[in-house]
Amino acid sequence: ADPDGKEIALSSLRGRYVLLDFWAAWCRPCRMENPTVVKNYKKYKKDDFTIYQVSLDKEKKDWVDAIAADGLEDWIHVSDLKYWQSEAATLYGVRGIPANFLIDPEGKIVATNLRGPDLGKKLAEIFGY
Repeated sequence: ADPDGKEIALSSLRGRYVLLDFWAAWCRPCRMENPTVVKNYKKYKKDDFTIYQVSLDKEKKDWVDAIAADGLEDWIHVSDLKYWQSEAATLYGVRGIPANFLIDPEGKIVATNLRGPDLGKKLAEIFGY
């Protein structure tokens, strides 16, 4: 569910490139990576690129406050607030965060764990600029 309690399926984004990004408010490396995620979203959102962030937080307030503090409001956020027992993290085999999966419009994972400049490089390769 998103912060308002609305269920949003990842499959609802089929037809777009999606960065499935696992993070948490308490994760310092995740928070340090967020400016790179924001920069790439702003550059490529017009090319049918979006982000689906899954939080491994336990406290809703911490999660929502981090979204606002890091300027992440422009894309989808979900969490079951189950920390490391997150169903999504289990499904994708996430054992450490930050962790991400770049999914193509057909739903295929085309890259994993794109951090720092690697995310921008991969998106530039895909979109041609």
